[in-house]
Amino acid sequence: MNKIIFLITGSIIFISSLLAQDAKEIIAKSDELIKSKSSYAEFSMEIIKTDWTRSFGMKSWSLEPDYAIIYVTEPARDKGTVTLKRKKEVWNWIPAAQKVIKIPPSMMLQSWMGSDFTNDDLVKESSVVNDYTHTVVNEETFNGYKCYVIESIPKEEAGVVWGKLLTWISKDYYFQMKVEFYDEDEFLIKTYVGTDIKEMDGRTFPAHWEMLPEDRPGEKTTFTYLKIQFNYPVNESFFSEQNMKRIR
Repeated sequence: MNKIIFLITGSIIFISSLLAQDAKEIIAKSDELIKSKSSYAEFSMEIIKTDWTRSFGMKSWSLEPDYAIIYVTEPARDKGTVTLKRKKEVWNWIPAAQKVIKIPPSMMLQSWMGSDFTNDDLVKESSVVNDYTHTVVNEETFNGYKCYVIESIPKEEAGVVWGKLLTWISKDYYFQMKVEFYDEDEFLIKTYVGTDIKEMDGRTFPAHWEMLPEDRPGEKTTFTYLKIQFNYPVNESFFSEQNMKRIR
């Protein structure tokens, strides 16, 4: 009897370790799909609140994982506004004031451009792949695609914001379709949903995303890729405070 119990227990541990390994591999594949060493993108962002709406045109350059510049192309009153990310730090260039403003640590959790993204979201210091322990908890169909549902729990030593993530990843293409963000008490804070699946620069993934805050029904921030080029030729020197004032 003891031998049978030992064999059953051993099998459960072995299967669990395989599932955890598979879950990490799935997360890694989905992460690699939307990242490259460098990239250039053009996109639109719309902020929808209960009493107002704002739309922006933007373009961005990035050098993973430490550098990014986002340039506002429209509307006219905001054109030329630039956000620069260098490792853990963020700056804003405000052309109307002819001023570069460094975002202090106390403001990193504040809204970026009035959206449902924070300044800290831009930094994204943590690695979803390595800073969390991943487990496949379900398989279900979401918006017509068969998906893995993966639970990600932060490791004790990881300095991350979220207490838990639930991610829906397409079984066929490995793109993320939905991410739920929970706090340390496992209360749902916001949900990120991807739609309008397209092939862009040889990769298939959702071109349209919506960030939905749980505590403000009816409000959201949408983000739509118009163009993207992976492995774009750009170097570290491009991401400077001086260049914030020159790019177009």
